[in-house]
Amino acid sequence: MASRRALFGTRVTVLLVTLVAVLSFATGVVYIGTTQVGPLDAYVPESVEQAAGFTGALTGFLMLASALGLRRGLRVAWYSTALLLPATAVQGLAQSGQSRYPLALVALSLLSLPFVLRDYGRFDRRVDLSITQLAAMAALVGTTVYGTAGTYRLRAEFENVETLLDAVYYTIVTASTVGYGDAVPVTQQARLFSVSVLILGVASFTLALGSLLGPAVEARFAHTLGIMTERQFGLLEDHVIVLGYGDMTEAIIEELSGSTPFVVITPDQDAAAALSARDVAVLSADPSDEEPLQRASIENARAMVAATDSDANDALAILTAKSLTPEVRVVAGATDRENVEKLRRAGADTVISPMVIGGHLLVESALGDDDVESLAGQLSGDETGENN
Repeated sequence: MASRRALFGTRVTVLLVTLVAVLSFATGVVYIGTTQVGPLDAYVPESVEQAAGFTGALTGFLMLASALGLRRGLRVAWYSTALLLPATAVQGLAQSGQSRYPLALVALSLLSLPFVLRDYGRFDRRVDLSITQLAAMAALVGTTVYGTAGTYRLRAEFENVETLLDAVYYTIVTASTVGYGDAVPVTQQARLFSVSVLILGVASFTLALGSLLGPAVEARFAHTLGIMTERQFGLLEDHVIVLGYGDMTEAIIEELSGSTPFVVITPDQDAAAALSARDVAVLSADPSDEEPLQRASIENARAMVAATDSDANDALAILTAKSLTPEVRVVAGATDRENVEKLRRAGADTVISPMVIGGHLLVESALGDDDVESLAGQLSGDETGENN
């Protein structure tokens, strides 16, 4: 309930930030190159007015990314939003030299800022970047700095490269393989330098795209096929592993949902896909194999539950689990009462036979035991059992 209240409390903040993003992009696009005169035209330099259109659209994209991060509760998104809101307000003032409408962007940015500052404590999730992603970002930034500094240092050996902005422009169009041809190296040294920027740029851009898009593609396939991603595996701790999927699994999932983290391991692809669609952590694999149990962090598991329709499969899965982590607590459900001792010998710490328990409750209830009838009603979710 607390997390739901927190989510509801931040909805207004996220909505306001999203509106600022859309308005910043829209005003930036509309007023690119416009010659209109606004209420602040006398106070805003012409060069600032021209730049505000391009930077406004870019800031709108960045603000939209921040809004998406806020929806996920990311702390870094809160910081970026807190920095971008004053920037959008300033850009709105700069664009007001061309029209009065950007003043709405100024007002909305200033209105959103107190909400963002108020909800600081609610955006506390950290960004979990892999080593590959950090390396890709470093390579991208490093290539841009290298190309810009080198081009500006060799600007006398380039045609149409005079300022630092020209150097940044040349580096980006070269590294991205666009190459408009308006900035050209005219010496051998400049050409060799351009080749190095091109090679480093293509490599860094490829690495960055792969590291950023790879996890998204992996997550989409994982959702479609009913499997967990490697990042989800790494977050499993003090959880319950449910081995297999059978008639009793749904009742187990209902009991665990919302109270204890858990993961289901089942070889049934259809069942795995259905569980994944319900946001249930699931691994599509044979629970009697060592590899899926290790991927499910069996060494960090709180307990394991084996309760499928096959006692033989449960026994094999229990044997495998105990061989990997002997200290893990294993609870098994026996479909046939004669397999209770077999499951215990396989390594189950506790074996429960639903058929035996159900038969006992039925007999006691038939003999008029009100306590048993009340207990049966509670277990089945039927509150009328207490009133009969």
